[in-house]
Amino acid sequence: MSTLILAIESSCDDTSASVVSDGIILSNVMASQDVHQKYGGVIPELASRAHLQNIVPVVSRALKDAGKEIKEIDAIVFTRGPGLLGSLLVGTSFAKGVALSLNIPLIDVNHLQGHLLSHFINEPGSNRRQPSFPFLSLLVSGGHTQIVRVDDFLSFEVIGETIDDAVGEAFDKCAKILGLGYPGGPAVDRLAKDGDPLKFKFSKPRIPAYNFSFSGVKTSLLYFIRDSVKDNPSFIEENLNDLCASFQNTLIDILMDKIIKATQDTGIKEVTLAGGVSANSVLRERVESEGKKRGWNTYIPENRFTTDNAAMIAVAGYYRYLNGHRAQMDTTPVSRAINYIL
Repeated sequence: MSTLILAIESSCDDTSASVVSDGIILSNVMASQDVHQKYGGVIPELASRAHLQNIVPVVSRALKDAGKEIKEIDAIVFTRGPGLLGSLLVGTSFAKGVALSLNIPLIDVNHLQGHLLSHFINEPGSNRRQPSFPFLSLLVSGGHTQIVRVDDFLSFEVIGETIDDAVGEAFDKCAKILGLGYPGGPAVDRLAKDGDPLKFKFSKPRIPAYNFSFSGVKTSLLYFIRDSVKDNPSFIEENLNDLCASFQNTLIDILMDKIIKATQDTGIKEVTLAGGVSANSVLRERVESEGKKRGWNTYIPENRFTTDNAAMIAVAGYYRYLNGHRAQMDTTPVSRAINYIL
């Protein structure tokens, strides 16, 4: 008899629900929030209110797409953290309500663990390549930048991380300085396609081991733009594509230097990308090209699984369910996760 799991993801501004049967994703539904664009970033209060409006329709659609009814669900999985506390509270409360009403197990999942295991998303008829354990994952998003060693579905070790800002924040800051709006990453990536990545130079920090730093790169861009606009008020407009390409190239150089060092030191040749910034076209190309050069087996997620989605939470929750993990009804969401096994 198959095990049917419903997963809920509500860590930031996307409400998502997924239904999984024995590890096979039957549905994955998302509702995004456009209200944040005019504010230049996610407003936590608005995000939590939108989750309240979206969660019931999203879950209903996920069940319908999967051809299942709520009474057939054997367990419910939810994102406990990290993320926006108000947003997480909506998903946590909904999951608890379903678990209580159906008297079924409740399983909490670390959001970042979901990103790392997104490469194990299986759909009916799919035949995706999947990494072998152990593998190294370059996890890049708006809130996190890490290199994680993954030894199995429940074993994770952070071997490198940012000491200040995440790379996704750096992309968004660049876009704000250049007047490109929010979210900034896709806009920078798009404009960079017609620019020269070597036209301008920005500072690269020297951080020990596998750790990252991006605050200095952002400051370097800010001062460069300030000084250049003083001399030429049209500097940004005249050099927009080159600015995007050069700044993006600097960020990706920093990321690649660290993941290359990590593979050399550990001897691990299985390398994955994960997180929202893994949708960046140049980063994807660089990982693949370095992989061919260095003998890596590389795994690049489909774009639809790079952003926050419940399918990845379903996969992570499924393996925790098989391992016997259960959350209690007094489990509370956490905005910052200290480790990968909450």
